[in-house]
Amino acid sequence: MKASIDAPPPDRTALFLDVDGTLLDLAASPAAVVVPDGLVERIAGVEQALGGALALVSGRTLEELDRLFWPLRLRASGVHGAEIRYDPLAPVVIVDAAVALPARLWRSLNACLADFPGAFAEDKRFSFAVHYRAAPSCAAALREALRRLVAAEAIAEVEIIDGRLVFEIKGRGFDKGSAINRFLARSPFAGRVPIFIGDDWTDEAGFAAVVQRHGAAYSVGRVRPGVAGVFAEPSMVRDWLESLATQMARP
Repeated sequence: MKASIDAPPPDRTALFLDVDGTLLDLAASPAAVVVPDGLVERIAGVEQALGGALALVSGRTLEELDRLFWPLRLRASGVHGAEIRYDPLAPVVIVDAAVALPARLWRSLNACLADFPGAFAEDKRFSFAVHYRAAPSCAAALREALRRLVAAEAIAEVEIIDGRLVFEIKGRGFDKGSAINRFLARSPFAGRVPIFIGDDWTDEAGFAAVVQRHGAAYSVGRVRPGVAGVFAEPSMVRDWLESLATQMARP
């Protein structure tokens, strides 16, 4: 089910993009990812052609997104919907459902990871990301250890979600789908047909949100529920953006 997306009408389209594994190739750690030459310019061109109706919807914090794509500052949602910026010049909003995870859980998590060499945790305030890219064989045992840890800490409304070589410990009540719906309720997204491109389980709420609004979802790497097509790898998403920027720039 190869992705085939014709150039959408720019005045009627809203575009939402995941980052890691979608726009950018995965690396050994989140800090090691590379933003290919020309990508920032391509995104800027498409965002301008869409009248601003483009947003990054990522598990990263907005601070990290701004650092990665500097000097471009976009409408964006971070930490799986906990953070949102409705306008490039506006401050970051923390959604009502997002509550900072407690320090005691962070301490217990790091103690737990001593039993899993190669795995490490990332504190994103509203979620703790547990990366195991350097130790993929430990996935099942690690997830079970995290399940037991969360149960033992007895912290209400905390869930574990699976990503690509990462587990996210986060609060319930916010996700990428709710972030997309928040954007679609506001200008310049309101009234447009949404397109969302993502790559893993953490993006599935976003896929469902755009399909429910008669839009289209596309995945990267493998077929995901509800998607209309699949990009084999992030480089193909970047190629599509380059083509889209070129087509939209034509008079």
